Amino acid sequence: MRRFTVVFLACLLPGFAAAADGVVVGPVIKVTDGDTIKVQLASGPISVRFDGIDAPESKQPQGKAATQFLKSLVEGKTVSLEPVSQDRYSRMVAVVFVGDQNINAAMVTAGYAWAFRRYMRKDTRELCNLEEAARKAKRGLWADPPSSWIYPSDWRRIKRKQITQADDFSEETLSRCLAAVGKK
Repeated sequence: MRRFTVVFLACLLPGFAAAADGVVVGPVIKVTDGDTIKVQLASGPISVRFDGIDAPESKQPQGKAATQFLKSLVEGKTVSLEPVSQDRYSRMVAVVFVGDQNINAAMVTAGYAWAFRRYMRKDTRELCNLEEAARKAKRGLWADPPSSWIYPSDWRRIKRKQITQADDFSEETLSRCLAAVGKK
């Protein structure tokens, strides 16, 4: 499946080139927010959206902290990207590594991102466990009062006036997160 995804991406992204194992490598030239970076490839810069996570928006509580934490992990470093897909904004969606460190997982572990339930797959279900541990330890956004735990997609929909109230995350559980796996 990954090989198909890489070949598919090669057709969609101009100048996209992947190693034989499907991994794309390049230095980070910009951290856009807590779940998006810009990476310089030989063919030019590309935007990369982190697979399986959703970080607070810039103006949302903990949004700036999430961006700063991501900067501390990747800014100026060479990353390895395992492409998963391409999103509607033409960004590569990928699992991002610095060395052996999975940066997607690190963001959730530190409490600066949610497991992105809308796009959960069986191979990303570990993110639910990491989120649960961060929530119990009150790391990152989970240190704030529960009233500020607004899922980023709800935050965006409130700002666009598509909804008036966000889902209540104060009662979220590991089993509810895992139940979202595979539902799209």
